[in-house]
Amino acid sequence: QVQLVESGGGLVQPGGSLRLSCATSQSIFDIYLMGWYRQAPEKQRELVATISKGGTTTYADSVKGRFTIFRNNAWDTIYLQMNSLKPEDTAVYYCTSNCNYWGQGIQVTVSS
Repeated sequence: QVQLVESGGGLVQPGGSLRLSCATSQSIFDIYLMGWYRQAPEKQRELVATISKGGTTTYADSVKGRFTIFRNNAWDTIYLQMNSLKPEDTAVYYCTSNCNYWGQGIQVTVSS
């Protein structure tokens, strides 16, 4: 059983920044794909960004140029740097390992 622990969410004003972290109990070298999804109220869960074992990244069109996914192999942790946040980025953000394991979710609220 892989455990994923997210941190770093909270309330931020439009235009602000937040960094989410996701620590995995499994060696990150053994995970093919890690990523972030989000789910806003009354909406389906959607992909935000992924990073492969080889370092290839993908992003949803809505976050390209504003969000960056990266990882620290020594700490078995991935991050999501979110800049220029908009109210529509408000959601619960979930970390995933190969889409088989999920974190508990962390709230991000963008509001003035």
